[in-house]
Amino acid sequence: MKQNFLLLLVTTATFANINNLTSFESDFQQKIVDDQNKTILYSGHIIAAKPQYALWKYKKPIQKSVYILEDRAIMIEPDLEQAIIKSIGRNFDFFSLLQHAKKISPNQYLARYNDTTFIIKVKNGVIQTISYKDEFENSVIIKFTHQQENIAIDKKRFEPVIPDDYDIVRE
Repeated sequence: MKQNFLLLLVTTATFANINNLTSFESDFQQKIVDDQNKTILYSGHIIAAKPQYALWKYKKPIQKSVYILEDRAIMIEPDLEQAIIKSIGRNFDFFSLLQHAKKISPNQYLARYNDTTFIIKVKNGVIQTISYKDEFENSVIIKFTHQQENIAIDKKRFEPVIPDDYDIVRE
């Protein structure tokens, strides 16, 4: 379940510039607050490109790479020495989702996917944050810094390298 929402989060954040985004690169901080006000902070770097490629490199508090490759997600977890490969099919079209997002204020958009509402905040047309409540009612906010949009990104950056000695889990 958490991986499904991670996938949703990854893909949504990747394509959050509402109208014309073709690529995105940024540092990020992801803050998750549960119903008891317990907070978990993650940080890392994201690169993404159309049609549906993304790489989230988590750096703190754990190292982890999450690749989104059109019809599958691959999570490489060095601490566990494993890679999880998950089929996502072709039904995650978030470019379309975000192109249909509704502007609710000059710097804020609302997008819905399944039963989740995402708030996308922009400043001068650049994505600043994405926030939502996950399936466990945790509040999630992703803050982006050092953003670059619509830059050339070599698709080779999205080719995962899984060490030979890692366990591979297929879901």
